[in-house]
Amino acid sequence: MNYYSTTTKSFHASLSQAVLAGLATDGGLYMPEQIPQCSAELIKALPKLSFLETAIEVAKVYFKSDIDAKTIEQLCSAAFTFPAPLVNIHDRNNVLELFHGPTLAFKDFGARFMAQLMSYLLRNESQELHILVATSGDTGSAVAYGFLGVPGIRVSILYPSSKVSEIQEKQLTTLSQNIQALEVQGTFDDCQRLVKQAFVDPELKGKCNLGSANSINIARLIPQSFYYFHAVGQINSTCPLAICVPSGNFGNLCAGMFAKKMGLPIAHFVAATNANSVIPEYLESGKYQPRPSVSTLSNAMDVGNPSNYVRIMEIYNHDLEALRKDLTGIITTDDETRSTISSVHNTYGYTLDPHGAVGYLALKKFLAKHQDHQGIFFETAHPAKFLDIVQEQINTPVEIPPRLKECLSKEKRALLLPAEYPALKSYLQK
Repeated sequence: MNYYSTTTKSFHASLSQAVLAGLATDGGLYMPEQIPQCSAELIKALPKLSFLETAIEVAKVYFKSDIDAKTIEQLCSAAFTFPAPLVNIHDRNNVLELFHGPTLAFKDFGARFMAQLMSYLLRNESQELHILVATSGDTGSAVAYGFLGVPGIRVSILYPSSKVSEIQEKQLTTLSQNIQALEVQGTFDDCQRLVKQAFVDPELKGKCNLGSANSINIARLIPQSFYYFHAVGQINSTCPLAICVPSGNFGNLCAGMFAKKMGLPIAHFVAATNANSVIPEYLESGKYQPRPSVSTLSNAMDVGNPSNYVRIMEIYNHDLEALRKDLTGIITTDDETRSTISSVHNTYGYTLDPHGAVGYLALKKFLAKHQDHQGIFFETAHPAKFLDIVQEQINTPVEIPPRLKECLSKEKRALLLPAEYPALKSYLQK
């Protein structure tokens, strides 16, 4: 299958070109020329499949024209060594736990599969690939751990200074080998802008073999669709299904839309955002107005200009009314996030992280108006990654998993950079 650029539809690339470059040379994001269709037999079989088995079968649908079945099984088996269980909170409100991977965040799914896929695509190459990635929180650590020690690949991770949690920062700054953390004196939007500038800089092309591991890379986005299939397989209901996604850069939600277009029976999506609410406002007004991001408790969602907006519009052929039929946007304040963490813990004994709290509350509001729907929201990070916020609301200690404790004892290693492109370019040319 070939992939086209969202900026210039006549610009085409192979799977290898799209994955290893990440961003098209015209600055666009890659999209598959056609979203493949799953068979009715696969959808029917989902309740009997483990997550790994589901991932393998869906990956075969995506990649069958480019990668043989045995290799697909090997890539998935190496990437997905952890589960994605569905847990009922109460009534029609269910949570898909996506924090059981190595860095305890949903980004592990996309980052680990992408690392395996890139390693496979680079098997016959001699030039080193330099992965450049911006993170607002969990992407950086997932990419760092996913690519740690992978031969032929060097990784540089840009993150906003003082705008990620202590544990998130420790996870992405305490590794060595082929991983370098870049602490940017600015916001996530600044980090993302710098990465995009590097990819379209003609002077760098002859000197640096750059690739991306953000959700702008199609190889990060596609494997995120796998757990949508697994979620549907675990839900025991014939009611219309609404899936609520805590959303920042909108790659996670976009992956769900891919799954729906493949034939997965999802009735509706809910985009749960914090104060960075550009997409919900667009759905309401019809005007897309990106703006600088603001800091919130759910920091991984602090994105003022979501990259994957363009992909979503491509999926829906730039038809706002068609998008509105499938997507509702719901905004949650920090005060609501705090009270939701407290009330869900006290009432149901379930501990949410701030991002999961945004998702839970948005789904609760949606289900109150749609009594015939069953709902699933995504818990995208372990609550221990946000200890101060969570423990303040539940008034009880949160157990820290051993791998997080180990990170906290390590020394931070990061290169401080101003939020100016010349500084990044100088670093990349060294």
